[in-house]
Amino acid sequence: MKLNRRQFMHLAAGAVALPAVSRMASAQTYPSRPVRIIVGAPAGGTADILTRLMGQWLSERLGQPFVIENRPGAGTNIATESVVKATPDGYTLLLVAPANAINATLYENLNFNFIRDIAPVAGITRAANVMEVHPSVPAKTVAEFIAYAKANPGKINYASAGIGTSLHVAGELFKMMAGVDMVHVPYRGTAPALTGLLGGQVQMMFDNIPTSIEYIRAGNLRALAVNTATRLEMLPDLPTVGEFLPGFEASAFFGFGAPRNTPVEILDKLNQQINASLTDPKMKAQIAELAGPVIPGSPSDFGKLIATETEKWAKVVKFAGIKPD
Repeated sequence: MKLNRRQFMHLAAGAVALPAVSRMASAQTYPSRPVRIIVGAPAGGTADILTRLMGQWLSERLGQPFVIENRPGAGTNIATESVVKATPDGYTLLLVAPANAINATLYENLNFNFIRDIAPVAGITRAANVMEVHPSVPAKTVAEFIAYAKANPGKINYASAGIGTSLHVAGELFKMMAGVDMVHVPYRGTAPALTGLLGGQVQMMFDNIPTSIEYIRAGNLRALAVNTATRLEMLPDLPTVGEFLPGFEASAFFGFGAPRNTPVEILDKLNQQINASLTDPKMKAQIAELAGPVIPGSPSDFGKLIATETEKWAKVVKFAGIKPD
């Protein structure tokens, strides 16, 4: 069969349009089966609870189960690599956490490049941490603590949930910016680190507000400041560390990512639903109580945040000479 030029051009244009039409159709029917969200942390922590909260919202709005799979280990690298290798069809998502930005420099031989291999979907929250001390420490403010630390170089121990965790690098950023000499004491998790602080084995810690707030209210610990860029609604009288060290910001961030080459239409559909959750008064309040202020925005906005955090923590990891445990 012979085709004239007009028929040939028409068929050629149709062939070019087919992939785009297929992607749009896929996005319109997405999701048509359960979606997995991989979390690189154990069940029960902030990351896990936040993911389950978002998974329930997405399940109700999109009509399919969003199943949470906890894959802790290797500082979240096991979970991240499993998503990197997953089919880019929107049915495997990753909870993006501070470790992903820190690990880019902390680990020298990863089998993936996070910024290249994970497509940002949406940011969820900046999780606030509180800088707190044991009551035996005489400092009542960050300025007083810095003066106390400088007068006692190498004699103050600060706790973290482990080497390379967000609580660890927050402490190292504080050391770097304040010019103080403190000793890092890594624990295997936030709970034992908090126990060490309560018992006076260590003198300072950056901790998640929900796990420390009752001890602060009871006077078992003294809160000096929050590590967010601005003061928090839930603790309006507590200053930020940045009010004493301009530019200091060490809050954790959480959001969702997907394998590279996941169709843009699917990323946008997920982004739209996640952003809708962040404007819902009830959901917004739940997230604020659990972690901190919400961070709605486009996939590009979240990608820029990841890049900025990766660059910031790279400087801290290199300055402190941190090596993985």
